[in-house]
Amino acid sequence: MLLEEIRDLIARHARPDMGTPIDGVMVARHDVSSWEPSMSGSVMALIVQGLKRLALGDRVYEYGPGQYLVSSLDMPVTGQFIDASPEQPALGFGLALHPATIAELLLQSTSSALREARGPTPSGMLVSEAPRQLLDAVARLLRLLDSPRDIPVLAPLIKREIHWWLIVGPQGAAVRQLGLADSNLNHIARAVHWIREHHARAFRVEDVAEISGMSPSAFYRNFQSVTAMSPIQFQKQIRLQQARLMLASGREDISGVGYSVGYESAAQFSREYRRQFGAAPSQDAVQLRGLGLVSLSLV
Repeated sequence: MLLEEIRDLIARHARPDMGTPIDGVMVARHDVSSWEPSMSGSVMALIVQGLKRLALGDRVYEYGPGQYLVSSLDMPVTGQFIDASPEQPALGFGLALHPATIAELLLQSTSSALREARGPTPSGMLVSEAPRQLLDAVARLLRLLDSPRDIPVLAPLIKREIHWWLIVGPQGAAVRQLGLADSNLNHIARAVHWIREHHARAFRVEDVAEISGMSPSAFYRNFQSVTAMSPIQFQKQIRLQQARLMLASGREDISGVGYSVGYESAAQFSREYRRQFGAAPSQDAVQLRGLGLVSLSLV
């Protein structure tokens, strides 16, 4: 069975940093269940063992063996593997999505419908059952980990194939918009990138709408549709996650961390940090340094 083969391959090749010799391919093993914040990245994530729960804004996604999630943009999420243990670890596969590859495949397609950005702006995250063709391609890609000689030649071909099955699969509408330069999703992607790069700066929504190439009303509506957050809420999530990374890396000056990510008040920073992570910045920093910050970049 394909899912069992994929599970065995991941179990053998998973390492702490989730990396593999194949560019853009991640395999993950998680032995504990804990809520951790991260940035999702633009990725397809397939669960082969265990159950994953993911929160994006006010939306909660849950997916298990044989299901996959597509994250269209790099968004602040909080995730938890349910009931993961050393005896029954959660196992997953991830592939970074490349808009240029999607655009090229759309151009090669003979279907004009695939090259059009029709319909409403999709959510930035969606969950589906993985079709057999997709599982087959993932299995063949992971088999290359046992055959390093073949990776440079065959891995790019199989990654393109996986992109294709995503394009024509249940989440095809969202994936195709990644490759269409004038799609609403790509307009929002520009805004997401700008906010991430300038998270410490105050901004007017109207100015970010202009950067995205949309009217303020259309921008606000589409931004919430994609991210499940307002632009200001999105900025706050980025600020708090950046602050947590700084504290985990050893920064001792709590007030300085808050100011560096854009907070003008130490009290406000501490209050919002506690609300987000369940502990004051100083307490959380001690815990993070003792346990090590868990990365869940494979959503």
